[in-house]
Amino acid sequence: MKGIVKWFDARKGFGFITGEDGNDYFVHFSSILQEEGFKKLRQDEQVEFEVGQDEAGRTVARNVSVLQ
Repeated sequence: MKGIVKWFDARKGFGFITGEDGNDYFVHFSSILQEEGFKKLRQDEQVEFEVGQDEAGRTVARNVSVLQ
């Protein structure tokens, strides 16, 4: 699914993505696909991601990649 980064706190390592379906998805820095450097997202950045569930059963963004 594609979406836009709603906000991301690089110090805390998490934020939210608004998906093209209108829902907001929690994203943790460990779900960001990035070859090198500090894993972070910027507000309003376009991304592609998979929808998954965390250990508590909450819907989250997984395998997040930034669209160029």
